[in-house]
Amino acid sequence: MAHALVTGSSRGIGRAVAQVLARRGDRVVVHYASDRAAAEETLASLDGTGHAVVGGDIGDPAEAQRVVVEALAAVGTLDILVNNAAVAPNEANAHPVASTSYEHWQESWAQMVAVNLLGASNVTMLVAQHLIERGAGGSIVNVGSRGAFRGEAEHPAYAASKAGLQAFGQSMALALAPHGIAVTSVAPGVISTDRQTSLLDGASGERVRGQSPFGRVGTPEEVADAVAYLTSPQSTWASGSILDLNGASYFR
Repeated sequence: MAHALVTGSSRGIGRAVAQVLARRGDRVVVHYASDRAAAEETLASLDGTGHAVVGGDIGDPAEAQRVVVEALAAVGTLDILVNNAAVAPNEANAHPVASTSYEHWQESWAQMVAVNLLGASNVTMLVAQHLIERGAGGSIVNVGSRGAFRGEAEHPAYAASKAGLQAFGQSMALALAPHGIAVTSVAPGVISTDRQTSLLDGASGERVRGQSPFGRVGTPEEVADAVAYLTSPQSTWASGSILDLNGASYFR
């Protein structure tokens, strides 16, 4: 039985990851930023027993540290970290360069970098030190984005933060391999989560689905299944890789 911390697992991809890990017998710490009720829903949906919930804004370094401390206190040890928590693109935080105020530009960059990159790096550092101290290896998976390669005209900070996260993951793959710790990333395209409901409705939805020759977008479960493989003992030799999960909508 492995013990996993899945950040941002109150809904969407994170919830699906927590569910698939619990289904294979892992104990899971469900993390949320502000919506404890949704996190409790995730917890209630998990197979098995011994799971836990922790809350905190990982964009705050002190909160990120508390999240890891409480996760360890709740389940005793960690073998797996999935960095899924993120400030996701939406209409409110769009910041196209041609029409955004300097104030909004600063705000958007600060929020996305603080959580998507710095928060993930802080949690990773703390969990990695725990794994090194244990001396039993482990797995870290970062949930990146197709946008890191394709670009995001309306949300450049999001694309940059995810590109940074994926590059950070490769640096950690080099640093942590001598300790038996594998580090990988997944780079999903558009996924059918509740956050994407407005995007996938109407004409915009047809346009987005048309980006893939499959004529659809991905599902949280498809991402979760990939994460399950990347956190399995059989995936160690994939360390340092970035797995594209975009339905052939973008090649690099």
